[in-house]
Amino acid sequence: MVRELSHFIGGKSVAGTSGRFGDVFDPNTGQVQAKVPLASKSEVEAVVTNAAEAQREWAKFNPQKRARVLMKFVALVNDEMDSLAALLSSEHGKTIPDAKGDIQRGLEVIEFAIGIPHLLKGEYTEGAGTGIDVYSMRQPLGVVAGITPFNFPAMIPLWKAGPALACGNAFILKPSERDPSVPLRFAELFLKAGLPSGVFNVINGDKEAVDALLFDPRIKAVGFVGSTPIAQYIYETASANGKRAQCFGGAKNHAIVMPDADLDDVADQLVGAAYGSAGQRCMAISVAVPVGKGTADTLVEKLTARVGKLNIGKSDQDSVDIGPLVSSDAVKRINDYVQIAIDEGATVVADGRNQNIEDNDTGFFTGATLIDNVTKDMRVYKEEIFGPVLQIVRADDYEEALALPTDHKYGNGVAIFTRDGDTARDFATRVQVGMVGINVPIPVPIAYHTFGGWKASGFGDLNQHGPDSIRFYTKTKTVTQRWPGGGLKGNTNHFVIPTMD
Repeated sequence: MVRELSHFIGGKSVAGTSGRFGDVFDPNTGQVQAKVPLASKSEVEAVVTNAAEAQREWAKFNPQKRARVLMKFVALVNDEMDSLAALLSSEHGKTIPDAKGDIQRGLEVIEFAIGIPHLLKGEYTEGAGTGIDVYSMRQPLGVVAGITPFNFPAMIPLWKAGPALACGNAFILKPSERDPSVPLRFAELFLKAGLPSGVFNVINGDKEAVDALLFDPRIKAVGFVGSTPIAQYIYETASANGKRAQCFGGAKNHAIVMPDADLDDVADQLVGAAYGSAGQRCMAISVAVPVGKGTADTLVEKLTARVGKLNIGKSDQDSVDIGPLVSSDAVKRINDYVQIAIDEGATVVADGRNQNIEDNDTGFFTGATLIDNVTKDMRVYKEEIFGPVLQIVRADDYEEALALPTDHKYGNGVAIFTRDGDTARDFATRVQVGMVGINVPIPVPIAYHTFGGWKASGFGDLNQHGPDSIRFYTKTKTVTQRWPGGGLKGNTNHFVIPTMD
């Protein structure tokens, strides 16, 4: 039976009225499991109106009361972790453990936002001038929006919503129409946790809904994660309409492997970093750069042995390493890229195309692919593949390896594997990439540090979660005050700019 999903507006489920729907598939079978409404401009305008009214009351909650709502939400999500992970897996295709990790990483940002009473504290200077004190305060922006991708249907919505709500804003989420059910359930749990109706809303849709958010003057800030062309479009459109924008795009994450690295450990780490979640992570390692022929030959040998043992299958099976991709289009795109690599002269060491999954010939499956002898002028190196494909780009020395991620148009994440502290320190200092791992293949910072890439991977001055998120979702007001009789003598009219003498 095909379910019909809804929006979540003003504290309740609301059926779509546009007459347009998108298909939500079960990637394990390739069958449509639900229909999701695609909102019209008028539906988006209605949810913004509702959110604007609700925000005024929410902003009156003191920070500690807002924090308590978030505490309760964390407890409710943990109580439902198994069912939420199963729901996420059924729409995205992640394995159950990976789906739980998706949810948990989102909750960690909510836990960070629970510290909002401390995070909102401003600055104070007593006696900045004779009888004059100066202080600052952080206040909410109003109504803000998050436009989030399919690959992390729990984590990224919570990365956006947690700090926004804690700061006193109302939040409108436009999740991916491919896997919207977990965000819709989050909306119900926020309400159950004590969040007032209308403060957290979910509006499903496509470009029409996105543009309605971008052009509505009542939306004060927009956060986005997705492909680079759309990130740039949203950033430029939001900025042109007077909004704050925080937009993150594509990636081509490198792992530099020095000759002194433990290659067995590196191979284990790379298999997980490249093929976990079927490679559908913005922080997945897609390029390994072994330094020196001996390092490269040994690493390829060890990777080949491990790739051959990976289990491809339905995401709800305990023994599965790689589940299906999110769509049939994703399978075709990845398989096409493998063929492009062959045509460009690279060597496919392990070919994951045309995997035979037992009792399943309709799901969105492709296996792990390992490609050697890729060069930086090849299309498969320049472009983001976003699937279970790991490429080997061989480097003769450290400087050549360092130049690869530094010169690439993307600058999201990078890692280096070495036992030498001087090399690691030099690499971290010089590489032109936003997030660096040293013997850590996926350098996603913990929730109280900020997350964000450089170059074509990120648009905007502030990053996600951590202190930057509080700056992004608040505006600073600075007050300069004095009181009559506070020590100022001989008050007369002055026609020069005030100073603090």
